[in-house]
Amino acid sequence: MSEERQTSTTAGRRTYLRAGVALAVFVGFIALVLHVDPADAYLWIKALHIIAVISWMAGLLYLPRLFIYHTDAPVGSVQSETFKVMEQRLIRLIMNPAMMITWVLGLYLAWSVYGFSGGWLHAKIALVIALTVTHVYFSRSAKAFGRDENRHPARHWRLMNEVPTILMIVIVILVVVKPFG
Repeated sequence: MSEERQTSTTAGRRTYLRAGVALAVFVGFIALVLHVDPADAYLWIKALHIIAVISWMAGLLYLPRLFIYHTDAPVGSVQSETFKVMEQRLIRLIMNPAMMITWVLGLYLAWSVYGFSGGWLHAKIALVIALTVTHVYFSRSAKAFGRDENRHPARHWRLMNEVPTILMIVIVILVVVKPFG
């Protein structure tokens, strides 16, 4: 009995199906929380927002590490092809849905709780936009890796790995400390 490779098309389809079901359950839970008890939905929405942020950040911190190792893999090698699958699945199955949920729930909280007011909130949203731009850059870079067109050395990806970390630190400080009104 042979074990199926996780980079196969069949394994990929099953992975996408599981991710789609998980996303549907997550979105359904959000809808249920808002429908059943809108008055108490705040804490649930906040918790789900934090879960989405953690998932998104995990991807943003892991993807450049994959790029570092992918840079060292010979073009066309099994290792390079495996990195391509890993990068695309990370983006499509974790990072993109987590980013979208983060944005939707974050904007809902900014509107329902803060009325989009407060300098700290405006700064936070600006930094989340910068995080989104970083996400788009990483996604485009993964596509370039997929075409074997990476033009950056591993050092570039080591430096780029710090961008989401720095943005996350400042965002957390803004949310917790609210240094300016």
